Amino acid sequence: MQSERTTNELATREVATRRETGGAAQELASGAPVPRSDLLSHLAAAGLGAAAMYFLDPQRGRRRRHLMRDKLVHAAKETGEALGTTSRDLSNRAGGLAAVARRQLRRDDTDDVVLVERVRTALGRSASHPGAIEVSAEQGGVTLRGHVLTGEAEDVVATVARVRGVQHVVDQLERHDTAGSVPALQGEHRPAESRFELLQENWTPAARLLAGVTGGAVAAMCLRDDEERNPINAAIGLAGAALAVRSATNLPFERMIGVGAGRRSIEVRKSITIAAPIDEVFTWLVAWERWPHWMSHVREVRSRGRTGTVGERTHWVVDGPAGTTVEWDAETTRFVPPSLVAWRTVEGSPITHAGTIQLSRTGAASTRLDVTLSYTPIAGVAGHAIATLFRRDPKHQLEDDLVRLKTTIETGRPPQDAVRGDAIGTAPAS
Repeated sequence: MQSERTTNELATREVATRRETGGAAQELASGAPVPRSDLLSHLAAAGLGAAAMYFLDPQRGRRRRHLMRDKLVHAAKETGEALGTTSRDLSNRAGGLAAVARRQLRRDDTDDVVLVERVRTALGRSASHPGAIEVSAEQGGVTLRGHVLTGEAEDVVATVARVRGVQHVVDQLERHDTAGSVPALQGEHRPAESRFELLQENWTPAARLLAGVTGGAVAAMCLRDDEERNPINAAIGLAGAALAVRSATNLPFERMIGVGAGRRSIEVRKSITIAAPIDEVFTWLVAWERWPHWMSHVREVRSRGRTGTVGERTHWVVDGPAGTTVEWDAETTRFVPPSLVAWRTVEGSPITHAGTIQLSRTGAASTRLDVTLSYTPIAGVAGHAIATLFRRDPKHQLEDDLVRLKTTIETGRPPQDAVRGDAIGTAPAS
């Protein structure tokens, strides 16, 4: 009886398994979507497996774990500083709003001297030649004399009338269609423009917090599962996500996408100290043709024209994606031995970037090297982030190459993982 019961239970389980398998197969064959929870669990498991392989690698795992720990400590420090800055900004803004509210509730008996200074400050934002205008005040009345361009006159008077404490404005300005021969109106000057904060390149901490929270909330609402799927919702959700990313990075959109950003999309700064005299280190750096001996991604550098001068042109061949090579021409923009050298790519180069190397003496046989590199990667910040995942971005490459340079100068032997790791002898003569 016991064996018969066991046989029946096994048969029942087998039938149920077949039904589940058949149902799943039919679901896949019919094109039914896989539940998102299952997909996320599979992706999470794959991510954990990849992370375990990366950090537990027998040869490089220990170094990777230490680097990750340093990055986490650095991120925590930056987060704390950002929170402190944002809280101070919010506190200052709240104090300013409270001061404005108190001012509206009481009478403003402003001294004439103070009123004149307030008006002069306002003129700097509305007149191209504020020094050409004389200002006087008496019991809240402001008199304007002097010279002004006709196109600016109405704006100047309206701006002065809005100044706190001004009760009326007496306009005695001499208007001129052009500067002509009026000495006070000579020269090209543009009044300072007051722009809406979110239209500026750099946002304040409070504006970043407000825009980031708003953008994230909009993206979450428009892209959630129970929300109706349509192009309008998707567009609004992507706009909210873009606003959140803009707030987090504090970079203009053109720098994030790499379009119209010039050489300033991504900026990298690195420093290192080398146990060698400053003259020797500078000589190594300006010998461009020897860079492949201590760099892992530079294949060839050829100097064109007179070397060691401003305007010197060099042709670079470096490793590109998928085993390809990328070439460009650069020119030296500053050359101050033995403390400074700067360069930038010429017009029409496929890679747009600029760099500066500053050297400072820290001892008789010790030199500090400060390198600044700005460039525009394909797809802007997004492309830089993808390259960072594979350590193919200039930040990681520059970090590794500076260590190779330090080894080469201090030991006289090039690193084996450089593009051309053959012996190079002593430092080149300057």
